Amino acid sequence: MKKSKPFWAFVILAAIVYGVVQFFIGSGLLNQYYSNLFITISINIILAVSLHLVIGITGQFSIGHAGFLAVGAYISAIATMKFELPFILAIVIGGVVAALAGLIVGIPTLRLRGDYLAIATLGFAEIIRIVLFNIDYVGGAAGMQVSHLTTWPITFICLFITILVIANFTNSRHGRACIAVRENEIAADAMGINTTYYKVLAFAIGSFFAGIAGGLYSHNFYILQPGNFGFLKSFDILIFVVLGGLGSMTGSVISAILLTVISAFLAQYPETRMIIYSLVLVIVMLYRPQGLMGTREITDLFKWKTAKGGN
Repeated sequence: MKKSKPFWAFVILAAIVYGVVQFFIGSGLLNQYYSNLFITISINIILAVSLHLVIGITGQFSIGHAGFLAVGAYISAIATMKFELPFILAIVIGGVVAALAGLIVGIPTLRLRGDYLAIATLGFAEIIRIVLFNIDYVGGAAGMQVSHLTTWPITFICLFITILVIANFTNSRHGRACIAVRENEIAADAMGINTTYYKVLAFAIGSFFAGIAGGLYSHNFYILQPGNFGFLKSFDILIFVVLGGLGSMTGSVISAILLTVISAFLAQYPETRMIIYSLVLVIVMLYRPQGLMGTREITDLFKWKTAKGGN
């Protein structure tokens, strides 16, 4: 993302959103429930955008994103609760360890494609969950007590950096190489692109930001349990990306906001919550199978206006 009209529009929009929400929280107009809802939305956007880089941009079908979320969550929780490190440092450490986990998983598995890759990444996430169930150091199945340190300003800064970094990466030559891998891996390889390198790179970056989201997630509640990171959590993140439109970061953001809000407001109807939630997904996919945004971004509006002005 260059320092052009779309860049400054993004910065201004981010400043407005942050300022408005911070004003409502600071003035007490938003109670704890709605303040937490904004934090949850931001965490889900980080997860959606990080998986968007892996699936939407690089075209690698990964359904084990909850595993990297769990790694970041537990590592950051250990850093603050066991070693008493500062919260910001703990978040970064959680992201780095999640990125290392992404490299460890990505190097051998990203030579696979399609369903085989999906099964391998899902297996990794389940291994992480089962291992956490059996480690007494982090509380095992009973869970680990964690201090509530996640705040709206810290969460928003992490969200802002995530979107900025992944948008810049996507628009760089590395991002174009990843898109080439997505479109036709054989042709990209024939053109001299190191397809394995770029798949692993995108996977590691996506894992890093999933780990950042994990650190925010773990410190947003008072107890951390392995059961929160099952395969259903991976599918929830996958739905954000698919429903928003594969290849559209804007779509992933909109989808994460929409589904998080729907899920939150349906929480008071536990008997019919999943039925209504599923119906919303089915209806959207029936009438918009390419996703809410398809492959388009909100920055395309600026390009369209520029082209129209030129005419």
